[in-house]
Amino acid sequence: MNIHEILKQYWGFDQFRPLQEDIINAVLDGNDTLALLPTGGGKSICFQVPAMARDGLCLVVSPLIALMKDQVEGLKQKGIPALAIYSGMHFLDIKKTLQNAAYGHYKFLYVSPERLETSLFLDFLPALNINLLAVDEAHCVSQWGYDFRPPYLRIAGLRTWLPGVPVLALTASATQVVQVDICNKLAPQPPVLEHPWKKFQQSFERKNLSYSVFNAPSKQNKLLEILKNVPGTAIVYCKSRKHTKEIADLLNLNSIGADYYHAGLSNDDRHKKQEDWIRNRTRVIVSTNAFGMGIDKADVRAVVHYDVPDCLENYYQEAGRAGRDGKRAYAVLLFTNKEIQNLQEQSPIRFPKEEMIKEVYIALMNHLQIPAGSGEGLSYDFDIAAFTTAFKINILTATYAIKALEQEDIISFNAVFFKPSTVVFTSNREELTDFEKQYPALEPLVKGLLRSYEGIFDFPATVYETKLAKFIGCDVVQLKQDLKKLNAYGIISYSAQKDTPQITLLQNRMYTDHYQIKTVDYLKRKQNFEDRVQAMIDYIKKPAGCRSAHIAGYFTDVKISACSICDHCINEKVIYISTDEFNSLTDQITRQLKAVALSAEDILITLKGIKKEKIWRVINYLLAENKIESDADGKIRLK
Repeated sequence: MNIHEILKQYWGFDQFRPLQEDIINAVLDGNDTLALLPTGGGKSICFQVPAMARDGLCLVVSPLIALMKDQVEGLKQKGIPALAIYSGMHFLDIKKTLQNAAYGHYKFLYVSPERLETSLFLDFLPALNINLLAVDEAHCVSQWGYDFRPPYLRIAGLRTWLPGVPVLALTASATQVVQVDICNKLAPQPPVLEHPWKKFQQSFERKNLSYSVFNAPSKQNKLLEILKNVPGTAIVYCKSRKHTKEIADLLNLNSIGADYYHAGLSNDDRHKKQEDWIRNRTRVIVSTNAFGMGIDKADVRAVVHYDVPDCLENYYQEAGRAGRDGKRAYAVLLFTNKEIQNLQEQSPIRFPKEEMIKEVYIALMNHLQIPAGSGEGLSYDFDIAAFTTAFKINILTATYAIKALEQEDIISFNAVFFKPSTVVFTSNREELTDFEKQYPALEPLVKGLLRSYEGIFDFPATVYETKLAKFIGCDVVQLKQDLKKLNAYGIISYSAQKDTPQITLLQNRMYTDHYQIKTVDYLKRKQNFEDRVQAMIDYIKKPAGCRSAHIAGYFTDVKISACSICDHCINEKVIYISTDEFNSLTDQITRQLKAVALSAEDILITLKGIKKEKIWRVINYLLAENKIESDADGKIRLK
């Protein structure tokens, strides 16, 4: 089948979205390809269709376990066989998955980046017949970007085992510097000159998405106003888990159906809340940034950021989940001057001094009782609250020191680790027959396990208790109790589901006098963070001009026309001020500011009787022209 027939048969579409066909053809021509497609731009089709057009298997590298699972399930529903390997899987499950990928009729293998250099994976690699290497969330390969993940650096090494196999790197948001770094970091060594990188970039323009920013005296009231004025499904993003529940409760009290979501919930709770929202049983989901990645819901009418994001990359991706159906949608950011100040003070918190990172590292190794010169490859359950309490370390300091150690490829910290339940029979079949006669109440469970999981006598099978309980026809609480009974009787080995965070050592514990990190790179990452914070503040405080064009300009040199629907564009259309009136207002405002610094509210009061929109337009102009300035407390003064 050609690519159009594949698209029609498996996805039901008659034509590709903009740039998809160009990207697919570049990949089929054997080119390494960088594709920048905004959130909802159809990135997955760009590697799934060409992989289906060729013999062999597409290897997809993705950092997000939930996204991998969703895509594998989606492909299976289309009749396309797919597999996934990720953190938390049992060794024997991984081995069986690789055997199926090598010798079965599978088209896609999703792999988390830390799995790429394991000896087991490399043993199977020659048998996998890979036709394409797709790198999702490719910005993670660049340490100059906002979400650097050291395991992504291992992808380039993998390419020596895959000569002639093209790479498709996909991301929704990357600045010019990060784009260049992606190509350099993923290039084969030495680079293949006859097939240089092809780059495709979809416009960052979203003609149906209206951006707006509000410095709201009462965020709660403003949020209620927005959701009452904009009907339909919405997402509200908050920074803290506690905040998500508080805001969801507030909305429900005001007759707006809402639920909360964050990574600290159980896997079952997260799945149920997500499904309720997707199926429109819940109107508003209030979440941390753990929600939304890979969720294909086109009719989201509003995305509200209740708290200020750290960078435009995150904001653009999250806001872009609104209006994927092409109809009018709203991306609203609420802020206070105190939040801006807090954001400016984040750098020394996010990037602790090197001495503090070393102190946390030594304390962590002592906490886990790891001797110097050992530990590489071992994983440990890790309770950061217990650790910081025991060693009297500030929890924020510890969190960011651990993040720094991750980016130095010294340890890996998985805060949302999820390991499903596993069962393997430890008795032989004769013993099992005798046991069933002796304990007939447990026989349905034994039979259910044997019928549901092939090979359960040979290696641990992943078991989902809810699904098994439904199959047997019993209560899930009772099922778990019975599984524990079978385990106690020695009939099975039952390992219950774990949601415990994990620390993994990527190298042996360093001797104290040999401890070191790459200072130059660390300080450069700190400077890049400060630059991203300033870009976020510039967007929030932008006095005039199109917000959509501002975002596009941040990511690329390509200019786009004004959107006409953001808050600034609307204000500029609605408000007409004659030249004489404009000059008069400018004189009045500057005269007031010669005497004393004033808040915008003070200026509005003193110019009573003049439309506040006109006053704001003049203030925004004066700010844009650097004739006046605003401090962190919102006071305006002459420059």
